[in-house]
Amino acid sequence: MQTLRLRVMRPADIPAVAALNAGASPAVNLLAEHELTALHAMCDVALVATDRDRNITAFLLSLGMGQAYESENYRWFEERGVRHQYIDRIVVAPSAKGTGVGRALYESVFERARERGATEVTTEVQLDPPNPGSVAFHEHLGFQRVAEQHTRGGTVHVALLARTVY
Repeated sequence: MQTLRLRVMRPADIPAVAALNAGASPAVNLLAEHELTALHAMCDVALVATDRDRNITAFLLSLGMGQAYESENYRWFEERGVRHQYIDRIVVAPSAKGTGVGRALYESVFERARERGATEVTTEVQLDPPNPGSVAFHEHLGFQRVAEQHTRGGTVHVALLARTVY
């Protein structure tokens, strides 16, 4: 059994997070270290999971409302007018899949959403290029598809998802 620990992401984690993010492409869009640093600064939930050797095996970045984040998906939820906590990305290394780390990271976001008075947690998953594992994960957690859109000049098709905060 694998020992996983969750902790707050630190600026020093950005190179390892960038490498993990790159390894998950095209399921998540690539971000350079400076882009991840800027995104990290906007997030009120930024967590990593580490293994027993303190290697980062998963991470999650989530933003509250009112950030100056230019993501087409984040902007769609902002314009929708519902109090939400947005999950920009989660990446779990193959070695950590099936350990429950994804669910644990999401539970931290739901806790933050409750603290902020948000009524929904929102996110998106790619439909093209396909990411069936992420679709299944989100459906299992109770997320509902509220819309679809094409982003990045029509090269990516996403499902926009929301789940009520209980």
